Amino acid sequence: MAVSVRNQSWTRRLLAAVLVPLVVISLGLISAEPADAARGGRMGGGSFRAPSMPRSGGGGYRGGGYGGGYRGGGFGFPFIIPIFGFGGGGLFGLLILMAVAGVLVNAVRGGGGAPSIGGGSPMPAVPSKVNMIQVQVGMLASAKSLQEDLRRLAASSDTSSSSGLQRLLQESTLALLRQPELWVYANAESGSVPFSSAESTFNRLSMNERSKLDAELTSNVGGQSISSASANVGEADATNEFIVVTLLVASTAAASLKGASTGEDLRQTLRILGSTASSELMALEVIWQPEGRGDVLSSEELLTAYPNLQHL
Repeated sequence: MAVSVRNQSWTRRLLAAVLVPLVVISLGLISAEPADAARGGRMGGGSFRAPSMPRSGGGGYRGGGYGGGYRGGGFGFPFIIPIFGFGGGGLFGLLILMAVAGVLVNAVRGGGGAPSIGGGSPMPAVPSKVNMIQVQVGMLASAKSLQEDLRRLAASSDTSSSSGLQRLLQESTLALLRQPELWVYANAESGSVPFSSAESTFNRLSMNERSKLDAELTSNVGGQSISSASANVGEADATNEFIVVTLLVASTAAASLKGASTGEDLRQTLRILGSTASSELMALEVIWQPEGRGDVLSSEELLTAYPNLQHL
C-alpha cells in the first residue's frame, strides 16, 4: 500500500514537471495579437452534446452555442491522437498540449468509457475524437464583394440548426472559391482531440481568433444576431490592403485536407471542407476582418496578427 502511494506521488510530480513547461511554451506560441486590430465580423454556432438516449417523439439538433458538452468517461491508455498539419503554429501548439495532457492525466486516473444506465441499454455511442480544422485566407482588399457576401450570409443564415450551419459553411467556402485571383496568403491546419475536450479546444481557438478583432460589427452566432448601433459598417476603404477570412470547423468527419501551400491545394481544401455533411458538422465559426469603413489591415499588420500565413 505504501509503495502504491509513493508511486502515485512520484507520478504526479512527473506530470507536473512535464505539463507546466508545455503550458508555458504553448501559451507563448499561441498568443499573437496585433498592435492595432481592425474591426471584423463573426458568424457560426454548433453543439458538442453527445447523442441522446432514444425517446418517443424524437429529438433534434440543439443549437445556440457550444454548451452542454459530453462530460463522461476517459480516454484509456495508451491513447494516441493523430496530428496533421500544413502550416504549424498556434493550432498545433494547443492540440499537442491537450493530447499530451489527456494521455498523462488518464494514465494516472485510469481510462474507461461511460457506464451504462441502470445496467440496461448502453449509452449511445459518442465520437472517439473530433477533428479541428482551421483555414485562413488573406485576400487583396479589392475583394469588396466578399465582404458583401459575408454580410448577406450573416443577415440571412440560420445558425441555430445543423442544416443552417452546413449551408453557411458551404456558402462561405463558395464565396472564397469564386475569387481565386485575389488570394495572396493562406494557411490550413487540422488535428484531432478527444470528444470530451472538443468543446474547450474549439472555444480556445475561437477566442484566439476573435481577440485579433478590435470589435465585432457584424455577428450571427447560435441564432442570435448582434450589431452595434454606432457601428459604421461599410466597404473596405481604398487604403486597405488585405481582407482575412478564418474558417474554424469542428467535425467528426475524417480530415483529409490538401493543405494550402499552393492555390490549387487551397482550392481542393476549400472544396473538401465545404462538402462536410450536416450530420458530421459539430461547430463552425467564420471570422473576418476588416469590416468597418476606414479600417485598415496592411501587409505588416496581416503578418503580425496571422504569422502562420504562407504566400501562395
